[in-house]
Amino acid sequence: MINDIQKDADQRMDKTIESFRHDLAKVRTGRAHPSLLEHITVPYYGAETPINQVASISVQEGRTLVLQIFDKGAIQDTEKAILKSDLGLTPNVAGQVIRITMPPLNEERRKELIKVVRSEAENAKVAIRNIRRDSNNSLKELEKEKEITEDELRRAEEQIQKITDAKVAKVEEFLEEKEQELLEI
Repeated sequence: MINDIQKDADQRMDKTIESFRHDLAKVRTGRAHPSLLEHITVPYYGAETPINQVASISVQEGRTLVLQIFDKGAIQDTEKAILKSDLGLTPNVAGQVIRITMPPLNEERRKELIKVVRSEAENAKVAIRNIRRDSNNSLKELEKEKEITEDELRRAEEQIQKITDAKVAKVEEFLEEKEQELLEI
């Protein structure tokens, strides 16, 4: 019973870390990459639709993303979605094509990206702590129902805390790596 809760917490925390790593991969340093726009959704016929289902995304000349919009009616909404994203990109519309030129990474832009990365890291840590809280609540329920003793509860909570500390340290490690990558010139 206790092992199941700990295993579940460990797996959920691993998924959170994997999601965080995926988010970090979106933060590109100087080159354009289609995955940069993956998380953007476009309001399309009343539903939030991933941008890659509204347009094909390709890279042109290393620093320019080109979006070929499938439906003319979605051009304006796609442009607005890109502007609203936290990427700081400015789309240029030409017919059914939207071009996004990646700004060169000056010191100011690097600092902005580091803030975004730190925010993502904080969100990942909060998610990990929420998983810890859920697991501890499950353990307390078991103790309340007299399925485990107080000592077992305390040991299990300590084990959950060790797992949490290890996962938070991993998030910190990935954050540090990405910050170093962003600061490279």
